[in-house]
Amino acid sequence: MTLAETGAPAWSWNLLADFQQMWSYPFMVNAFRAGAVVAVVSALVGWFVVLRRQTFAAHTVSMVAFPGAAGAVLLGVSAVYGYFTLCVAAALVIAALRGGGDHHESALTGTVQAFLLASGFLFVALYKGLLEGPQTILFGTFLGITSAQVTVLMVVGAVVLAVLALIGRPLLFSSVDPQVAAGRGVPVRALSVAFLVLLGAATAEASQITGTLLVFALMVIPAATAQILTARPALSLALTVLLAFAATWLGLTAAYYSPYPLGFFVTTIAFAGYLLALGRRSLRTVLGRTRASPATGEVGV
Repeated sequence: MTLAETGAPAWSWNLLADFQQMWSYPFMVNAFRAGAVVAVVSALVGWFVVLRRQTFAAHTVSMVAFPGAAGAVLLGVSAVYGYFTLCVAAALVIAALRGGGDHHESALTGTVQAFLLASGFLFVALYKGLLEGPQTILFGTFLGITSAQVTVLMVVGAVVLAVLALIGRPLLFSSVDPQVAAGRGVPVRALSVAFLVLLGAATAEASQITGTLLVFALMVIPAATAQILTARPALSLALTVLLAFAATWLGLTAAYYSPYPLGFFVTTIAFAGYLLALGRRSLRTVLGRTRASPATGEVGV
């Protein structure tokens, strides 16, 4: 149950008062802090996911977060351990499969993904204690986020960002042109494995906010939107972080004042930004053709 279902919170259009009211609850302060960490980490890792065309890998890792969390709860431990264990393990498996060819890799990864997703629902069915059900794990929630969880997210996020900063330049090179990068002595294979591990850790982080089904959207949509808007790497990275941050915080605000899942709002806001970016690009294309058409007509005469 969210606070909106109790009738307590009401949006007043006074932003200062509304945020003061939201942040009077410690769990909402924790939610916004966790959301900020998740947004930054997901955005930066997701930017490389889109650039490297590894969205299927990201989708697979996000799917296996569900059986990881459900299995951990079944074993009587925190779902956080399940998120990180299975997400990182899945990333390592994908890294090991990458040498078998695209068709072999996609088929085997998809098969394992389907099996693990079914296993997650089995773990939920086997659990006999008090469990909200798969909805919270799949679609996320801002309720119950503790200061300890925020600390874990910050530590893991700092490690992920530090490693990403360390390998960022060669990773960018190998992502744009892996053959040339390998010829220049860049350890393309090792960078790919390291990046997939970072992807697993980032997915495990974001799953605790958006849910396992919709973490894929937060990780991919802002990056895809930014890369539509600009081809400059630095500006595109900055836009990705800004868009992910805005989607997460706006989603948290909307979820606080409504009975609907947090993941729905985060995904919808991010998707709206993507549609606007596509519309802007289409409009520029149409205007470019319109301006060029008179000149073409004069040549024909």
